[in-house]
Amino acid sequence: MNQRTPPSQLEIIPETAPFSHEQRSWLNGFFAGLVSLDNAVTPLSPEQGAAVMKGAGDNDDGEAPWHDQTLPIAERMKLAEGRPLRRRMMAAMAQQDCGQCGYNCHDYSEAIAGKKEARLNLCVPGGKETARMLKTLYEELESAPSSSPSPAPEANLAEPAAKTVGEPGRSRDNPIKAVFLSRRLLNKPGSEKETWHIEFDLSGPGLDYVVGDSFGVFASNDLGMVDQIIALLGVSHETMINGKKLRDVLHEDVSLSPAPDSLFELISFITGGAAREKARALASGDDPDGDAAHLDVMAALQKFAGVRPHPEAFIEALERLQPRLYSISSSHNATPGRLSLTVDTVRYTIGKRKRIGVASTFLAERINPGDTLKVYVQKAHGFGLPQDPNTPVIMIGPGTGVAPFRAFLHDRQATGAPGRNWLFFGHQRSECDFFYADEFNAMKSSGHLTRLSLAWSRDREEKFYVQDRMREVGRELWSWLAEGAHVYVCGDAKRMAKDVERALVDIAAQFGARSTDEAVAFVADLKKKGRYQQDVY
Repeated sequence: MNQRTPPSQLEIIPETAPFSHEQRSWLNGFFAGLVSLDNAVTPLSPEQGAAVMKGAGDNDDGEAPWHDQTLPIAERMKLAEGRPLRRRMMAAMAQQDCGQCGYNCHDYSEAIAGKKEARLNLCVPGGKETARMLKTLYEELESAPSSSPSPAPEANLAEPAAKTVGEPGRSRDNPIKAVFLSRRLLNKPGSEKETWHIEFDLSGPGLDYVVGDSFGVFASNDLGMVDQIIALLGVSHETMINGKKLRDVLHEDVSLSPAPDSLFELISFITGGAAREKARALASGDDPDGDAAHLDVMAALQKFAGVRPHPEAFIEALERLQPRLYSISSSHNATPGRLSLTVDTVRYTIGKRKRIGVASTFLAERINPGDTLKVYVQKAHGFGLPQDPNTPVIMIGPGTGVAPFRAFLHDRQATGAPGRNWLFFGHQRSECDFFYADEFNAMKSSGHLTRLSLAWSRDREEKFYVQDRMREVGRELWSWLAEGAHVYVCGDAKRMAKDVERALVDIAAQFGARSTDEAVAFVADLKKKGRYQQDVY
């Protein structure tokens, strides 16, 4: 790799000067940055990328470089080769500690490996790939000598395995009822997005939360899709399934996307010839027609038109409808008894058919003010404000990634935290996609929001993102880091989070008087010390 000569040998500020190590490092970097002629962005090597990931390593088995949501599952599993089974299970999980499974990743893998949890399909971000890999690993566990009986791995609609049920409203297994209050569109005319500010009333059950936590929502399926599926089955809406009407089961209890492997297995049992072979291939994870990624339950029935499973067998082949988690965008200290979310509505088209996100459209259009729904608070794991209210914070959250940082700002304002606050926000267009503009501008005017750095990707011919803005203000950003600031990132894991991390490495190299490898180690150390926290998905 072409690297510039590390400026770390340039000691302009002597060790005897009346500065801390961090301040002296910053000053040396400041002067080195002034004379630096090479500001080119060079991609990190795989080794450097893995070194940064070590900042989020495991404590009992060494580092965990597979905990990178952007890596394909095959690469994550390769990184975990030779590790204990429970660690390979963690590598199979697509997102570290998102909480949607009702555990953190460590506890979920421990529960499976200890044969205390039979449900292998709870990893919502990982989807079918993760469920298949967990099933493979579970079979490896089953084949190992064991003196204790184990549960069956297939448990799509089975009751949850026995485990401690916590306080009401604190887990997916013990939700409470909350009242839906309102929704407000955050985009202005001209936007290509549909993003809502959603409010709930938690005063009845008395449920509180801490900023950084997430909110679990139990949504229901779109009745239009439910009725189309019933028509494809060729049965009555009134058909009873274990004492409940088929329409109600499809509406409230089962997931209609994506089509699970068990549905294709069922189809293969009741058809023959080429159709049977195709269904078998899909059940095993193959993609004979190149459309597997787009097959939800309705599309699967349409693909095998004329194949009509018995309603009871059909329901048994489907998976439970999972709750969805959203970052909380309010502060209990600022608005006790109320909670808000910032939700992008998911709508897209495949072929001629419009597809929708279950929970996002439920919140955007299928629930009315005054309605109740099942919810819970998912405690954050390693994502929250610093204990010392004097600590400066740098928050980077484009799009709906701004949600927890709105909460952070409201919380620090309500508690009178004196620490400085710097928010990086970005979206497509400044005129129509500046969420909470009035709030943030008012905080900026009052001095509560020390700095507000914005980036708009569609306002100019060349796209401009939050990581580009970070580089523009790199010298000041480094000064905040030298003074102990904590960095928070929320949003897209596949590109944004990696690009932001790379920008931070570059800033540490240019203004911190470090080589690229030293800058990588610096960012990894921020993670280890809890000064660099991410909530990415």
